[in-house]
Amino acid sequence: MKRLLVAGAALGALLIPAAASAQETHDHACLDETCSVVSLMDDFRGLVQDADPATPGWQGVATPSFGTWGFDLAGRDTSVNPGDDFFRYAGGLAFDQIQIPSDRTSYGAFAMLRELSDNRIKAMVEGLAARDDLIAGSDEAKLADAYRSYMGEARIEALDAQPLQPYLDAIRAADTHEKMAVYMGSTQGRAGASIFGTGITIDSKRPNEYVTSMGQGGLGLPNRDYYLDARYGDKKEKYQAYVERMLDMIGWDDPAGNAAAILAFEDKIAQAHWTPIENRDRNRTYNEYTPARLAEAAPGFDFAGYLNAAGLGSIDRLIVRQDTAMPKIAAIYAETPMSVIQAWQAFHTVDDAAGSLSRRFSDAQWEFRSRDLSGQPEQRTREKRAVSFAEGALGEATGRMYVERYFPAESKAKMEELVANLRRALAHRIDNLTWMGDQTQAAAQEKLSKFTVKIGYPNKWRDYSALEIRPDDLFGNVERIGRFNWQYQLNRMNGPVDKDEWGMTPQTVNAYYNSANNEIVFPAAILQPPFFDPNADPAVNYGGIGGVIGHEIGHGFDDQGSKSDGDGVLRDWWTPEDRANFVALTTRLGAQYDQFETLPGYHVQGGLTMGENIGDAGGVAVGLDAYHLSLNGQPAPVIDGTTGDQRFFYGWAQVWNSKYRDEALKQQVATDPHSPARFRVIGPLRNVDAWYDAFGVQPGTTYYLPPEERVRIW
Repeated sequence: MKRLLVAGAALGALLIPAAASAQETHDHACLDETCSVVSLMDDFRGLVQDADPATPGWQGVATPSFGTWGFDLAGRDTSVNPGDDFFRYAGGLAFDQIQIPSDRTSYGAFAMLRELSDNRIKAMVEGLAARDDLIAGSDEAKLADAYRSYMGEARIEALDAQPLQPYLDAIRAADTHEKMAVYMGSTQGRAGASIFGTGITIDSKRPNEYVTSMGQGGLGLPNRDYYLDARYGDKKEKYQAYVERMLDMIGWDDPAGNAAAILAFEDKIAQAHWTPIENRDRNRTYNEYTPARLAEAAPGFDFAGYLNAAGLGSIDRLIVRQDTAMPKIAAIYAETPMSVIQAWQAFHTVDDAAGSLSRRFSDAQWEFRSRDLSGQPEQRTREKRAVSFAEGALGEATGRMYVERYFPAESKAKMEELVANLRRALAHRIDNLTWMGDQTQAAAQEKLSKFTVKIGYPNKWRDYSALEIRPDDLFGNVERIGRFNWQYQLNRMNGPVDKDEWGMTPQTVNAYYNSANNEIVFPAAILQPPFFDPNADPAVNYGGIGGVIGHEIGHGFDDQGSKSDGDGVLRDWWTPEDRANFVALTTRLGAQYDQFETLPGYHVQGGLTMGENIGDAGGVAVGLDAYHLSLNGQPAPVIDGTTGDQRFFYGWAQVWNSKYRDEALKQQVATDPHSPARFRVIGPLRNVDAWYDAFGVQPGTTYYLPPEERVRIW
């Protein structure tokens, strides 16, 4: 919860959890929506080993299948006019049958594939944990020991809060603002928090170098809106009760009074924070400082002591993301009594560590952060959490084993063919843009030609030999993992950027675009039905994984990714006239999404979701053109009465057919750069002429747009 992921480069990822960390700022764009239908559920259960039809979801490891050609027509709701609600028309009966498992806040195709990955990893990790012949120090032994340490509940319960005591003693000893600034710096890789987040990332203007980044932090709720927007007032009240509960459990003085003071402190910080929409602007969030200049600009906080304690005392420059917020937060810190700051640090330390402590701590954290904030009725089983912990500790080691078992070589070859067609389609579309001049078109084509594509898994795997994992020390393992990862970041500072590095593990159901490397990345786990099925009709694949490929390529040309050139350098390669035309188009698109209401009183924020919406619009348009190219001039076949274009749009809708709990949706519209699933179907399609032709959408239907009002960007 305490770490700020500062990404100087725009990362457009397909999936981002709606319940993002309270102090994380993501320049990601990603797909966090999912899909399922009545017969799709049956397909899963029929194919999965040891599936239990009475249980929402399933427990097997077999690859799923959808219908006979990649889509099940029985999941449609044909009582609905496609122009009134294509989300329901394409999958309404399927949507009605989705049951969200009690330990989840949403369910659909994305969640199903995540569950498939989880089941496969669970089988691998538990199999390793049952063995006694593993080579000491091997990745396999470390995975087994990580799992065993989480499952060693008797020892964890016996220790209770003891592992925290050295931290609480140190917090009490940090009795001046200067000492606490140093302590905050030392929390990198260990339990604790800071009012500023720090990370190491690729420099957006020098993409062959790494750089330190700093930005706003200090909040325990998902973002500033939860403090300042009355709609989230009930969450704020529950948060204060949670703070009081945690302080009481660690024996901190005056839990109730300190909880109120902590909320007042964070309220002030929230008022200084930039909005989520402001945080998306890559030009505004790139502000180069020296440490001395930062200290001068934001007096009241010992930045030198902080950076030195974090292992960054030798840096001569850094990127400050929210430059106008930093002085305000430093001033708030300086004027706040030390007793409040110490209580604040004590709370965030126990909150950060709760998952590795006894049940009373982990249950309290789950009850607030998952149940109260996101509406999750039931906590995941300890076995599931243990597998997630082991995987998180050695992500690429797990990925190596996953790929060996579950990623066929032919999937990579077919993906390469799909990507090639998507690139051809976008190149053709760029050449024919009426709103863009020749000079910018040439620069856009150059950028497209320089895209790097990564499919399935990295060329080299991460080395975990320096990581120590003990089978009977969960809290210590968490700390060692944190220190190991932070040291890994520090070690990169003086070396060249590793262009082979991946930002996701192969078992992740996701994809992303990284502007600093100008690359699109597709982990193995997403290259499965309903996104990609070698046996499906090509139209469905182009609507599914083709739309995903187009989406990620589109991030290179969205309102933020388009600020970097083909070499990953953050610079303006547009003519002023073309940029003005682009902004006019994106403004119109944002206004469309502003009108979408996901729950009464909760509208999509077109400015927050802009990058993802542009990615979706481009993904659909380019994916459809690529499908047409793949036909090589031949007519698309008619299958079960459906045309090729209809099957393409069904493929797109299928991957977004997802159901959410209301609290999770409320959190999503406040924090997530992705539009809710329903509008990831409706929003792009109503701007595509071919969708109107494919389904006979006429004026007078809810989402009909006259041709002159349709936004066509890429």
